[in-house]
Formats: sequence, C-alpha cells, structure tokens
Amino acid sequence: MGTIKLNKVEKWFGDLQVIKGVDLTIEDGEFVVFVGPSGCGKSTLLRMISGLEDCSRGTVEIDGADVTNKLPSERELSMVFQSYALYPHMTVGENVGFALKTAGLPKKEIAEKVAHAANILELTDYLDRRPKALSGGQRQRVAIGRAIVREPKAFLFDEPLSNLDAALRVQMRFEISKLHDDLKASMIYVTHDQVEAMTLADKIVVLKSGEIMQIGTPRDLYERPENLFVAQFIGSPKMNVLPCEVIDGAVNLGGTKSIPAPATSVKIGFRPEHLEITTRTKSELSGTIEFVEYLGADIYLYVRTEGQIQVLVRVSSAGEYEKGQQIYLSVPETKVHYFNSGDQAL
Repeated sequence: MGTIKLNKVEKWFGDLQVIKGVDLTIEDGEFVVFVGPSGCGKSTLLRMISGLEDCSRGTVEIDGADVTNKLPSERELSMVFQSYALYPHMTVGENVGFALKTAGLPKKEIAEKVAHAANILELTDYLDRRPKALSGGQRQRVAIGRAIVREPKAFLFDEPLSNLDAALRVQMRFEISKLHDDLKASMIYVTHDQVEAMTLADKIVVLKSGEIMQIGTPRDLYERPENLFVAQFIGSPKMNVLPCEVIDGAVNLGGTKSIPAPATSVKIGFRPEHLEITTRTKSELSGTIEFVEYLGADIYLYVRTEGQIQVLVRVSSAGEYEKGQQIYLSVPETKVHYFNSGDQAL
C-alpha cells in the first residue's frame, strides 16, 4: 500500500510561509506530478512528505498512520534526487544493493533483489561497471534501482531528469512511465517542466507560491483550466490571452465576427493550435505575421493583431507563410476560455 494524505500542511522559514495549508490525497498506485515555476514550493512539499523537512503545521499520513514526527528512515519511502549521488568506487551492483547491505540482509537476498532491479531497468550488463563508465541516463537508472530494491511504499522523484540532455530526458520519461506500469507503486514526481508533467502523470498538482492552483488529469488541466495561471502554465506553447470588453453578450477582437461571451469576462483565451486560418468575412481576428518559426511538422506564426497584441498561431507545415503577410483567423466557440477580474475561469 502507498496511500499518502496531507492535512492542511504548512511550512514556515521564520516569517516566510512557503507552503500554505495544502490538503492532498495520493491514492495507492497513482503517479502524481507536482509542477510549477521555480520557488513555488514543490520540492519543499516533497521533502515534507519524505521527512527531510519538518511540517510547521498539519499532518502527513501514510496508509492511515500519522508519520508527521517520524524520521525519513521510518516512513518506508524511497527518494531519487536530481543528483545521482552514486559511490564512485563501487560497482553498479554494489551501489544498487548498498542500502540492503547496511541493513544487514543476507548476501543471497541482496543479490536477488539487485538482479531483479537490474533486469527491470536493463542494467544487467552493467552491474560490474563503475559509475564513471556509464552515461548520464544509465547513472540515473542506477539511482532508481537503488530505490527499487528497498521495496518502498512510494517513490519520490525530485527533478530526476534535469541534468540530462533533451534526447535522454525523452528516453527516461518513457522508462519511468514503464517502471510505474511494472511496479504498480505510488510515485510522486517533482518537475518545473509541464511537458514532463503532461506525459507522465495520472494526476497533476499545479502549485504557485505554496498553494495548489488545480488538481486533475493532464486532459482536465489542458481542456478545463480553473484559472488563468493554470491555463497559461499547462500547454506548450502557452495559451493566448487577450483583454476583452463584453458588449451585448459578445466580444469583438477586431475581426468581422464577434464571439459570444459571459458578461463578467475581462480576458479571453484560446490555444495556438485552435486558431484557424480563414477569410476576412469569417474572421474573429486579423493581423500581420511578424515572425515565422518553422519546426518541421509544425509552423508557429507570431501575428500582430489590429489591436497591437501579439498572438501565436500553430499550423501544419503544409502551408506557405511569410513575414508581413496579412492573415485572418477564426476560433471555434467551444475552444474559447473566459476569465473574470479575479483570473478565475468562467
């Protein structure tokens, strides 16, 4: 079992409150990702779960037991850090089995557990090598293997892929997802990269300034953001957001057509991929292309609207576009988001 529950947890450093009354339940077997900008408190929250940081207020429960005042070693959790922290003088096998050796387990049992972890992580052929002979991705797998052999109630990952290059990050995302499928264990993963969050998570917890802004599946957060922060943080490239004035139940953004809108709307949002190129008579927006970014399968068009606001349009590479070109845009009503003066979704 690996159910983790946070009850109104707070963290203060002197007069500075960095975690502000967080309530959260992580069910057994869930893959939960904490995501948010730097300084939002996601790593601090993870360390509070692990016991590496004390709770100033509130409680932490694991499988129904209050562990708030227990030591990290008593919580039956395994943590994988951004730094691999491997012993350079030990082989891969010795690194993976080190915690079991210090716990006094028999050599045969240690060997069996190490072999099992190595098989899961495809490290069997590297057990006799030392860390300096491994790539960054292989070293991170060794660090994960060290966590697996302890058979914890849950795995905690603190930005484990930040030191890897782009290609290795993609590969390791796949391997961590496969590991979760194989082990069926609870996993909590901290990242500032919303792409990692979207591709890995069963459930995403979006944090800002020590508070939870929204909890949901990747699809929920992408399609139904509850506030402006989540709307612009989740999704790459981020959502276009423009100020708007509602007149007679509609918003006119400079095009021929208006868009129906709630009366309390002060901002309107739509994602770059939902904008469609159309004719002047069918357009809700019009403008001039300022920059064309060719990315192979996609093209990003940076358009300066008639209202002198820049919007980003994502289109397929089948079309031909150039700087200075006049362009007319439309967006389906079902893909439009509205926000009130408090930046809450309507």
